[in-house]
Amino acid sequence: MTIDTFDGTGVKPAQWNLDAIVHQLRVSREATHNIRHQGRVRELPSREALQTIVNGLSAVLFPTHYGRPNLTDESIDYFVGDTLNTTLNRLTEQVRRGLLFSADTDALDETELTHKAQEITREFAAGLPEIRALLVSDVQAAYAGDPAATSIAEIMLCYPGTIAILHYRLAHRLHRLGSPFIARMICDISHSLTGIDIHPGAQIGASFFIDHGTGVVIGETAILGQRVRLYQHVTLGAKRFPADASGALIKGTPRHPIVEDDVVIYAGATILGRITIGAGSTIGGNVWLTQSVPANSNVSQAQMRNDC
Repeated sequence: MTIDTFDGTGVKPAQWNLDAIVHQLRVSREATHNIRHQGRVRELPSREALQTIVNGLSAVLFPTHYGRPNLTDESIDYFVGDTLNTTLNRLTEQVRRGLLFSADTDALDETELTHKAQEITREFAAGLPEIRALLVSDVQAAYAGDPAATSIAEIMLCYPGTIAILHYRLAHRLHRLGSPFIARMICDISHSLTGIDIHPGAQIGASFFIDHGTGVVIGETAILGQRVRLYQHVTLGAKRFPADASGALIKGTPRHPIVEDDVVIYAGATILGRITIGAGSTIGGNVWLTQSVPANSNVSQAQMRNDC
């Protein structure tokens, strides 16, 4: 009688020639195809930890919406203080790990790197009241701009655009303070959750509203004024990517649109390049736009066809 031994997967063991495969993977990892930063092993930031951090920061900013709904006037400040302290300690460690991948910090030793992470986190924490004020303006813009909205709580709990903007506001501040890797990971977590892709380097004014939201893309150098409203599948992207003499892409050049105050961009519109959408303009659904338009313009597909 043969007794089969299983390894917990429910599959009978087999021979895989593991020694040869593991050796070849080591050669690829350590030599042939080494893609590590400066060829060294680094501690990667943790997406799971960052999700916990964003959840904690959300609870600090809006304790009863994203924290504990049973908080009282007596307990709420204690909850905020304790949650904030724990969350900032966690954030410091992730910022430190992110700095390992920054060329600006390559010369820092471990003590200096930790100090730098603490400085960034301290400045970030000091800006939380300002971030909350911006988020309140965003939520109020959503409530004022959507006739289907029945309450502020509905917007905060049910609107993917609100979740994406919250992640973006936190990430943008970290990006400005010198933690771009962590900022990008926070926005990517939001992208996974909401289908909305906002680069943390984009500059977005107060009272920003994304309605429905799925498929919205906002590029790194985009600048949006106040009271801008976007609908689903809007792209604020680059038209071309400048390269240097060797053909390598030039990083960080302004290549995304400038959208001035009080602009509405409807579903499916694609706006490309460093162009300006003048204040008070309306861009219709599915418009493809690669040239600037003056203030108070009303651009539709029919107009674009007539212009061709």
